[in-house]
Amino acid sequence: MLGISKLKHFFYIETLSWSVAQDKRFSSSSAERPIPGNSVLRHLTSKIKSTGPISVAEYMREVLTNPVTGYYVQNDMLGPDGDFITSPEISQIFGELLGIWCLSEWMGAGKPSHLQLVEFGPGRGSLISDVLRVFSQLSGALGGATVSVHLVEVSPKLSQIQAQCLSGDQSRVSASEDEPVYRQGTTAAGLPISWYRNLDDVPRGFSVYLAHEFFDALPIHKFQRTEKGWREVMVDVDPEEPDKLRFVIVPAPTLASTQLIQSDEKRQHVEVCPEGGVIVQRLANRIAGDGGAALIADYGHDGTKTDTFRGFKGHKLHDVLASPGSADLTADVDFSYLRKMAGAMVACMGPVSQRSFLKNMGIDTRLQVLLRNCADPSTRAQLIHGYDMLTNPAKMGERFQFFTMLNHIRLTGKAPAPLPVAGFSELGLS
Repeated sequence: MLGISKLKHFFYIETLSWSVAQDKRFSSSSAERPIPGNSVLRHLTSKIKSTGPISVAEYMREVLTNPVTGYYVQNDMLGPDGDFITSPEISQIFGELLGIWCLSEWMGAGKPSHLQLVEFGPGRGSLISDVLRVFSQLSGALGGATVSVHLVEVSPKLSQIQAQCLSGDQSRVSASEDEPVYRQGTTAAGLPISWYRNLDDVPRGFSVYLAHEFFDALPIHKFQRTEKGWREVMVDVDPEEPDKLRFVIVPAPTLASTQLIQSDEKRQHVEVCPEGGVIVQRLANRIAGDGGAALIADYGHDGTKTDTFRGFKGHKLHDVLASPGSADLTADVDFSYLRKMAGAMVACMGPVSQRSFLKNMGIDTRLQVLLRNCADPSTRAQLIHGYDMLTNPAKMGERFQFFTMLNHIRLTGKAPAPLPVAGFSELGLS
């Protein structure tokens, strides 16, 4: 098949964009980051004193996405000078392989005439930039199909950084804040690109959705099994130190504790992300109705872990209740819950470890090609280090998981032997 041969050809393209990508990825400066005061803490303690303890979900929502003081709204938290670093920031190969995955799924769906690339929480734009570079290098595989880019981003600060990365000066902000598309532009390759605050505003149509380290930042509810049944863990003011917060188990059932726990739950402590469940249901509805696929990659588990709520500041673990607004908050994604929320509308595969996914996608072959084309010792060392970070089981290789949702026709279509789903089975490169 011509399309598949073009995908295979990509792995042997001796194009190293590391030096360019490195400049984009590692350009944040701690001097530019605002130092949050205690306004978030004052707001939270005042709220709690007025209305009582708040859920962990409400705490996360206030700390991360409050439109005035939210951590994601105010900060550029990525890169070595930020609070955490993500796979696309570590190596260009990660984004390139996800670009191959997007093209593979478009081909497996019968090569629709238009493809929407949709990314949730695009960070600094590194991942989608790498994906688009693959699309540019393999433009012949697309034939006459048109491509558009759609980014779901709540942070005005990050949307500016993404726009500069992807379209330079070729973007403009909408005149009204009420517009569903709040920024529009054109990529260097001439593709239309749009920014939205939520999925509902993204146009319907055949789409490949990418969510890398997105679901882990969505608000969770925490529950503890007690002698009296499930009770919710909430955030309260410490009565002995009024300027500090603490966790409490509320004595009476809450609406969340009666509605969100699965009847067959065996664990003693559970974290549930209803907002993630709603997004997955909406994605499943779109994929079932319009075709397409979703690829979710995140810290996660398949319904086995319990207490995973944690904070990161300066690349180190940070007390989730200390200095709210100064650190990132995250919880491992429960993929068993997402699968249940997707229901029967779509076919689900995974989770599989990042190591397995990337090796199935051909990361070893791609690394060798780039190393063969690179004489600079420093750049070679960066490539090898990035590969190790991404695939080493003791680093990101096993902690990160990949999960996909597909239209049922993708796996049971008219073709006698549908294309295998790349990453979840080995991508043949011979």
